[in-house]
This record gives sequence, C-alpha cells and structure tokens, in this order.
Amino acid sequence: MERIFAVGDIHGCFDKLVSLMGIIDVDLKKETLVFIGDYIDRGPQSKEVVDYLIDLAGGGNRVVSLKGNHELMLQNYLSGEDELSFLYNGGEATLGSYMKGGGRGEANLIPPKHLEFFDNLRLYYETDHYIFVHGGLKANISLEHQDEWDMLWIRDEFIYSDFDFGKRVIFGHTPFREPLILDNKIGIDTGAVYGNKLTCVELPAMKFLSV
Repeated sequence: MERIFAVGDIHGCFDKLVSLMGIIDVDLKKETLVFIGDYIDRGPQSKEVVDYLIDLAGGGNRVVSLKGNHELMLQNYLSGEDELSFLYNGGEATLGSYMKGGGRGEANLIPPKHLEFFDNLRLYYETDHYIFVHGGLKANISLEHQDEWDMLWIRDEFIYSDFDFGKRVIFGHTPFREPLILDNKIGIDTGAVYGNKLTCVELPAMKFLSV
C-alpha cells in the first residue's frame, strides 16, 4: 500500500512546520502528503506557513491541502459576511503576519496567490482505505452529501461516535495532547499553537512524528 503522510493543524506555527518537514521521510513525487487544514490564526506566522505550502505543492508534488474552519472564517471576513468570528478566533495574528509581509490596506493585504490557495482547498480527500477531513463527519450520511459546516466544525458528535464510515477517518480541528487513535478514526491535532506538538501520521504504518 502506498505511504500517505498527514499533518495536523499548524495555526501559524511556521517553525514547527519546518522542523516537522525536516524529519518526514516522504518522496512527494511518489507518495502523498496531506495537510488537514487550519494553517492560519493564533500563531505568529500564518503568511509564512501559506507561502511554504504553496511552494511545497509546486513542481508536480503530491500535496493535498484541506480546508479548515479557520480558512472559512478568513474567507467570510474578507467577503464581509462575518468579520467578528475571524477576529475573535485568532485572526488578528493572521492579519499581522500579512502586514509584516508588506500588505498595503485591507483590499491588497493578502496576495492573489494566497487567495487562490484558500479558494482551492478541498473539503476532504479519499483513498481506498482512508478519508481525510478537517473536523469530521456525521453518521449515516454519505460522503458526497456531508455538509461543509459539519466537515469543518463538528466535534463531539463525531469524536464520540462509533459509526463505521467505511474507511478510517483522519481528522484535525479538535486538539488532543496525544493523537487520538480509535478503530474508526485518528485525530492528529495535538495543539501546536497551544505550546504542544505538531504531529504527522504515516499511514498505513501508524507511525507518528511530532515536534
């Protein structure tokens, strides 16, 4: 079975991301690297994280970037649909990182290639054996009929469910001190932005790497 690597919520922790990538033994031309969402907010270097992910996905590399609820909040902030949720959930740190990067005014604060990156994030990624999603899934609903809000925001209803989704679900969004390993799911958000670790899981070996 092909090796797949999945990285948990980064939240602007650029230094941890670089350190983690330094110990992941992945061949991006032959193996897949999945980022589980929440690249921005709370941490100090959101712009640098997004720059890094955009560069990493270039040159035909097999990189999959999923959408997190914080990317959704940024999009709603920029569109004017909901400005407060983004700011209340660490968005000021994101705006600060873009201002340091030379942004001039709200309209031009975020570079076009970053806006394109946010617009093209996937809600989920599915393989023969796994489903990768940021928040989780609702039971008894097919993957193609899952609601975007649930996939980005769901917590306890998914985490405490023993429902068999047909494939093991790899998710982030809800931080744990150590990866959550259950028969039907694996949680890999280990609270990097809260002073804990940034974690990667190698599948199918179930090997965890953290920094």
